[in-house]
Amino acid sequence: MSDPFISAALLEGIPSAYAGTRDGIDSMLRDRGLRRSTPDDTARSLLLGAAATATLEGSAYDVETLAGGGGDELARAAVRLSTELLGLLPVWNHSPVQALARMHAIAAAGSVEDIDLGRPVDPAGVSRLTALAAMLGEPTAAPGLVVAALVHAEIAAAGAFATHNAVVGRAAERLVLVSKGVDPASVTVPEAGHAAEPDGYRSALAAYAGGDMTGVHQWLMYASLAFTRAAEASPLARP
Repeated sequence: MSDPFISAALLEGIPSAYAGTRDGIDSMLRDRGLRRSTPDDTARSLLLGAAATATLEGSAYDVETLAGGGGDELARAAVRLSTELLGLLPVWNHSPVQALARMHAIAAAGSVEDIDLGRPVDPAGVSRLTALAAMLGEPTAAPGLVVAALVHAEIAAAGAFATHNAVVGRAAERLVLVSKGVDPASVTVPEAGHAAEPDGYRSALAAYAGGDMTGVHQWLMYASLAFTRAAEASPLARP
């Protein structure tokens, strides 16, 4: 049985980059994290992630405004998605496409017609999501961080939904980090890792969307740095 993610994980420089990134995440979780993490830390991480993902979509509100129910429809939808996201983990593990549809329905509520909520509209994109779900059902020796990065980029590039594909991709990335045991309490903030360098994020996603291994390599090298920033943005990383 082939390993669906391993060819990307073994591209030049990727194994060492991701080993270093994982070591940094593990160190933060071990030394400053899991011994004292609480559900409040997870909730704070998710809220920080919602603020970051809204910012990437052009809706900039501070975290406290969002915590108080403020912000525009896009920002409030990002918060709703953050509050429901971890509850979708069992669905994700059983049926990723179903989970993606639910993520889109939450993220796009108020922004698109109700009939388009959770409904993929691009046949080629649907085929890509179906193929991705099949890949996720196969065993892999690829690091969980690599799988998370590839899932994020593939969902964004597939463009299966009329809107919010990147929002859904970032949400799925966080779920993969939990499901693969990289960040089981979901206290890192991967969305903030991307929002810290928005031009680099968009450039790397565009490179991935080009469809060749050079673009995949560029995306993965970028994502390794973004995951490092995700750990630095964790509520547990506060002094």
